[in-house]
Parts: sequence; C-alpha cells; structure tokens
Amino acid sequence: MNLEGKSALVTGGSRGIGRAIALRLAQAGANVAINYSTQKESALEVVEEIKQLGVNSLALQADISQTDQVKRMASQLLEEWGRSDILVNNAGIRHDSLLPRMSDETWDEVMAVDLRGVFLCTREFIRSMLRQRWGRVVNISSGIAFTGNIGQANYAAAKAGVLGFTRAMAREVATRNITVNSVLPGYVDTDIVSDLTQEMRDLILAHIPMNRFGTPTEIAGMVAFLCTEEASYITGQSLCVDGGITL
Repeated sequence: MNLEGKSALVTGGSRGIGRAIALRLAQAGANVAINYSTQKESALEVVEEIKQLGVNSLALQADISQTDQVKRMASQLLEEWGRSDILVNNAGIRHDSLLPRMSDETWDEVMAVDLRGVFLCTREFIRSMLRQRWGRVVNISSGIAFTGNIGQANYAAAKAGVLGFTRAMAREVATRNITVNSVLPGYVDTDIVSDLTQEMRDLILAHIPMNRFGTPTEIAGMVAFLCTEEASYITGQSLCVDGGITL
C-alpha cells in the first residue's frame, strides 16, 4: 500500500485504535497529523514514532465538537502541508447508562463528539479534497450500530448516525474521486477491554465466532487499505472488522 506524498489527519490519534491507524498510514508513506483533545503527551509520543518512519507528523489540539476549534485545526494543517488528502474520523467517547437514568448531558456529550465531530471535521477537510479532486474519508463507527447494546443507547445512536452520514457523503462527492467509507470495529483489545473483569471477557468471547478480541493493527490495516488507490471503487460501505460478532 503506497500513500507517499499524501497528507492525513487522524482524530483521536494519540492512543488505541487511532494510534495504530496513524502509524499504519505513516508506514505506507503518508504524512500524518495527530488530533488530540487532552492527551498532549501521548500525541507527541505518536508524532515522534511517526517521524522515525521517515515521514512528517504534527500534533493538532482540538475539541472536534467545537466548530471554531475544528476550523483552526484545518487551517493549521493546510498551512503546514498545503493539502488534505485523507481524513480518519476516529475520535469518540462513551458515557454508558440505562436509558431511564441517562441525563440530557450524557446524551448530548456523546452525540457532540461521536456524530457532530464527524460532521464538523468532514465539512472542513473535504474542501481541500474537492479542489484536488481526490480524497479519502474513513469514519470509525462500531458494530454496536448494528446490534445495539444495553446501556449504550446514546453511543449506538451516534454510531448508527455515522453510517447514514457516510452513505450520504459518499453519494455527494463520488464524482470528485473521493471515497467515504465506515469501518466498524468489534471488541478490540484496548484499554476498554483490558478494564473488563474476566467474567465479562469470557461472556463477550462466547459471542465472537473467532473466539478472540481484535487488535488495533487489524483495524488499522482495513483503514489503510481504504485510503489507497486499490480501494478506489469502494465507497459508501460499512465494513465490519469484528471477528464475526455481528453475523
């Protein structure tokens, strides 16, 4: 997979799946900007890892739910590199609660980052892609968008919204050689899974046909592929990387 000369931004790229995606794009030759909200130190560590691969990188702070901060981030990237080729909307949060106990604030916070953030970032960064007549947008949704989950009505709704947004945008920009796709991870061995009790881990594994959790690099591999010329005829798709849990 060759992405030499391309400019990429990964939101929430300081750790977990976002970090793996950023490193995989850099391995393919792309210059990669790391967006972070609060994890500055972690973001700078990823920047240094990417630079060691022989490409450029920078850390860009922004709360992606805030219009002015997203606009500032886009301006900084374009000022630095002059182009925006690849956007990976990875940043997301969870505030789980059973619906009768879910506050307005809890609902709104998840929607603001997980859905509004995708809209704001795509709106800003796709402008350069339209001028260039080439671009790749990959939105990280979740298998929960298909299956739902107890205590995650807000998260499931936001991630399902990302799928609808993906399909609409794919139609809107297809004639400009821009693809827009969603990747839906299942249970991936990150901090969230690591914090589960052994009982919960066993319960989840019993529902995964492959009988194991995924790895961040397995998600990153799919994202990187979707950003290449080899995937130029794939758009508007929702691609599950989940060990079969959504079958």
